[in-house]
Amino acid sequence: MSGKEITINAADGGDFMGYLAPPQSGSGPGVVVIQEIFGVNDVMRGITDSFAEAGYMALCPDLFWRQEPGIQLTDQSEEEWARAFELFNGFDLDKGVQDLDSTIETLRGLDGCSGKVGTVGFCLGGRLAFLTATRTKADAAVSYYGVMLTEHIGETINAPLILHVPTEDEFVTPEQQAEVRAALEGNDKVAIYDYQGQGHAFARVGGQHYHQPSAEAARERTLDLFKTHLG
Repeated sequence: MSGKEITINAADGGDFMGYLAPPQSGSGPGVVVIQEIFGVNDVMRGITDSFAEAGYMALCPDLFWRQEPGIQLTDQSEEEWARAFELFNGFDLDKGVQDLDSTIETLRGLDGCSGKVGTVGFCLGGRLAFLTATRTKADAAVSYYGVMLTEHIGETINAPLILHVPTEDEFVTPEQQAEVRAALEGNDKVAIYDYQGQGHAFARVGGQHYHQPSAEAARERTLDLFKTHLG
């Protein structure tokens, strides 16, 4: 891991950790990496590092801090899955978006950040990435296999947004996928990419559904969006 932990101040008091990985050059646009339900674990830190390697100042905030700071679970045991779903079910969505807004603006103000900031999130983070496009001043957003998006498709999308959608996502039914598509198709800010036959978390290295060709295609599309809108 090439990054370090920093402190982010919450808007309503208190503070939380963010894992910051700077690019080799020391400066560049910002990318906020939004966690899955397992916390800021090795997988998320690795993804954050990978955006730093692509030239971005990347920051992954601990969004479970209000329940328990410093959560780092894996997807390798039933006990960890149970705890992850416990945290997911106890998560305050509005506070989470507020914490992401704080993270975005903290990153925007860091020495070396160009001032442009995008977001990219996975699973729960995919839902939150969608909401950064509607409720924050993010300059671009990417949602990987976002869950429960049907609850938010009525919100106004203010930033360019990509949805990476595995067609066999066990947490998002085909009916929900169709509802999201029907609501957002024709919106010139939104691009929806289907990954035929792929399951949830197809981009999680080491995960049960990891599929390298799909993960690489999604990453290329993500980086293209960021290059266009973040510089």
